[in-house]
Amino acid sequence: MSGAAPDPSHLVHGMGTALEAPAWPAIAPPEAEAALARFPAAGRLVGLRWHSPRPFSAATLVQTSRGEFLLKRHHQSLRSPEALAEEHGFIAHLGAAGLAVPEIMVATNGAGAIAQGDWSYELHRKAPGTDLYRDRPSWTPFLSHVHAHAAGAALARLHLAARDFGRPARGPQPLVASFTILPAADPLAAAESYVAARPALAAFLADRPWRGELSALFASLGGGLSERLSSQASLWTHNDWHPSNLLWSQDGEVRTIFDFGLATRTCALHDLATAIERSAIEWLRLEDGADDGLDDGLGDAAAALAILAGYRTILPLDRADIETVARLLPLVHIEFALSEVDYFAGILADRAQATLAWNDYLIGHARWFLSPQGRGFLSQFENEALA
Repeated sequence: MSGAAPDPSHLVHGMGTALEAPAWPAIAPPEAEAALARFPAAGRLVGLRWHSPRPFSAATLVQTSRGEFLLKRHHQSLRSPEALAEEHGFIAHLGAAGLAVPEIMVATNGAGAIAQGDWSYELHRKAPGTDLYRDRPSWTPFLSHVHAHAAGAALARLHLAARDFGRPARGPQPLVASFTILPAADPLAAAESYVAARPALAAFLADRPWRGELSALFASLGGGLSERLSSQASLWTHNDWHPSNLLWSQDGEVRTIFDFGLATRTCALHDLATAIERSAIEWLRLEDGADDGLDDGLGDAAAALAILAGYRTILPLDRADIETVARLLPLVHIEFALSEVDYFAGILADRAQATLAWNDYLIGHARWFLSPQGRGFLSQFENEALA
């Protein structure tokens, strides 16, 4: 990890509620200065104002002689400048369609990202809006159902703007959502193909009965899903729609959408189900051992319904759409969970975290929907959405 020295005071979000030492050290001032020199419009570094606690990259809010910018650094094994160009293309398309998204600064090479040593860097002008959720981990709820409703409407606007973005899906790379398993007529065969394309993931799973675990989930939760999804229009989507990827206006509306690192081609209902799964179920309490009854459970069906209601103010959803979202919810995380396991097992060589991602995230989250609490959440969501 050349180019950055560890800062023992900098901690990031982990797989649970506790802060942890980062896999990727915080950006230091000399490193920021060297990166900024490659972006002509950035100006001279004045200082670093804040370090992001998000775990999969390093980011800092920098003050320069020309304003405030977000400088983001990725290890090239995770995101090369070419890979970043794919998501930058989607961001530019959405911006041209009128959505508030980050302004990507152009480097001296004419691109939106640079390579420097082991790292890739991108620079965004500070976007408008208040970052109300910046210190809250992913998979934590909206602060209110008003926010959930606004987020649903903003997601529908994104889907409208994305309809004429024609680029193909991104290829296999770590920490990108994808859409190859659940729409397949044989989802287990599709999962085998997914694993075979990722050697570190295949090696991690080699001594596990993973085919049987996935087969059980597909049998109990995936019935009829492939038929429903095979007819859905392909669409570039955000794929990580949760409160801390949105900036807010004073009246509770979404002001700016950011963090398109997981964006690729899926479908609108998959993205909508992801948005609900990310924020309407308090997964971090489950990881911390919560075992509440249905009346005080992990799932907030009212929040899920607020997201859905907001979405429907912009785009219509018929009965079949709502039923498909409900059936997607237990399994919508599967491919990104596999990507996380691949990341921990391969890039970080951290078998303990890979095991946690498999057992608690991939398998545990799906199995929760088979519990009385999970079934109650799905039943309430679907019944009230169809009422």
